Amino acid sequence: MRLRDRPCPPATLNATGANVHYLTPNPGKSALLTIDVQRDFSLPGAPAEVAGTLDAVPNMRRLVRAFRARGRPVFHIVRLYLPDGSNTDLCRRSLLEDGASIVLPGSEGAELVPELVPAGGPPLDARTLLGGDPQLLSSNEWALYKPRWGAFYGTRLEGILGSAAVDTVVVCGCNFPNCPRATIYEASERDYRIVVAADAISGVYKRGTEELTDIGVTVLTTDECLAWIAQLPEYSPHVPGGSA
Repeated sequence: MRLRDRPCPPATLNATGANVHYLTPNPGKSALLTIDVQRDFSLPGAPAEVAGTLDAVPNMRRLVRAFRARGRPVFHIVRLYLPDGSNTDLCRRSLLEDGASIVLPGSEGAELVPELVPAGGPPLDARTLLGGDPQLLSSNEWALYKPRWGAFYGTRLEGILGSAAVDTVVVCGCNFPNCPRATIYEASERDYRIVVAADAISGVYKRGTEELTDIGVTVLTTDECLAWIAQLPEYSPHVPGGSA
């Protein structure tokens, strides 16, 4: 077998470090990425509805809640299309130029689906996001705008993850063949350990997950991912003056 035809060995889930492996995901250094789970891509009858996304939202919500409960970072990666289409992919630019209204900055359709918004979380701040800065939504939870398919292209995501000592990313979201898949490959190029919650992403297909496994991605169900992150204790923020 030629080297280029040889898949990577499967990763093993081991939080203790007793069986150290380059590909083994580390829950204690993990961050959750939700990709493009916005109303215009998710809700029935939305202008750019992606089939299956709304069905996957309950599993995405379970993942988000589990990461919140353990104080691990959550990043909601979003698209925002300017009305003139100038910041969109070439394959969509004429659609915007012809008047399509899809995830326009400040519109309801650009907002995250309600199931993923943290309690009391603010609406998306288009000015902050289009300026390239992350928007804080809640403790350890941000929105971040991406201008193209992958979450790392043209964004500050890599630097932000590095400053938080993250070495493992967990991916869920909308439309696997496009933005989630691009994000996964970008993460692999940057040597992140990667977990994909396959039933928390719309548009997943068998050959695609096989190809991910071949490059060392750990492909799990949501239940398996929750069991993995549950190795961490739930987060109890310190309350000044409270009991120990």
